[in-house]
Amino acid sequence: MILLMTAGAAKAQPDRRERSRELVFHDAFIENFTEGESEFFNCNYRQRGYDYRYYSGHPSLSEAGTDIMMYRIDPEDPAGAGRGPEIISKNYTFYGTYSARIRVPKVKKVQPDVGAVVGYFTYNIDPEYGQSEIDIEWLIADPEIIYVGTWTGKRPAHNRVGRTINLREGLIYDTSYRGEITKSDGTKETPVRGELKGKQAMPKKITPIEDFDASERFYVYGWDWYPDRITWWIIHPDTNEKIILFDYQGKELFPGQPAPAGIPAVQSRYRLNFWHTNNWPVETNPDSIEKPFYPYELEIDWMAYKPFDELNPHLNR
Repeated sequence: MILLMTAGAAKAQPDRRERSRELVFHDAFIENFTEGESEFFNCNYRQRGYDYRYYSGHPSLSEAGTDIMMYRIDPEDPAGAGRGPEIISKNYTFYGTYSARIRVPKVKKVQPDVGAVVGYFTYNIDPEYGQSEIDIEWLIADPEIIYVGTWTGKRPAHNRVGRTINLREGLIYDTSYRGEITKSDGTKETPVRGELKGKQAMPKKITPIEDFDASERFYVYGWDWYPDRITWWIIHPDTNEKIILFDYQGKELFPGQPAPAGIPAVQSRYRLNFWHTNNWPVETNPDSIEKPFYPYELEIDWMAYKPFDELNPHLNR
């Protein structure tokens, strides 16, 4: 754990992140969730009563001999990100490698039209530089599909860079960007949007993973966060090969914003959540926005973080 009296990357980009407040950053860690409480994460427990949504150190229901963190979504939770169970790193993280071994809930036969999201991500809203978010997400109605991308922007701007992939077939449905502006009356405008091409949309092809289904077994997912690029990847469960899902090398897409390339440029918190959506259906099923019928179970074997010391001056010893 590192104490810092100025911003985490103030030396790297002093014109952007000078701070006068104290920040606390994580060193490298791996959380195995074998104990009842986590050393590195807090849970968003409900303020009143027993919160049955979390079980750390619980035997896996799908892999004998593995202890996990289990989430259960509450069918009574309201729709919206952050409304379901979520773990949040106790301290800040920044440039580095993030990885986790996850199995999403298996619900396709039980409730094919469920509207539920598993989000593995970093997130922070900085008062000066806006949003810092890097995502891997699954809409569990179709666990063959994976969403990767970023959200940046200082309000009222909300800027997206992302890719949607069917990993079972190796299909790239979309690689694009869009910039949204929320007006005072709540309506939204999209002044910039388009398809990403060239080195901003690599790789052009993705090797399919035979029988890929994020709900059938655990997979290791991750990303490498640099100041000028982000690379998302998955480890092939049989060959141990790292398969690159999206290697985004930023360019100016959102002029006038603190992160014009759509790459988060300020410290964040490391998170994983599970929530109901009533307005975001998966690509392959436009009806998949139903409220969950049951408390479906998400399994997390471990989560890890390794900062890039050379890109995080506050970590230099």
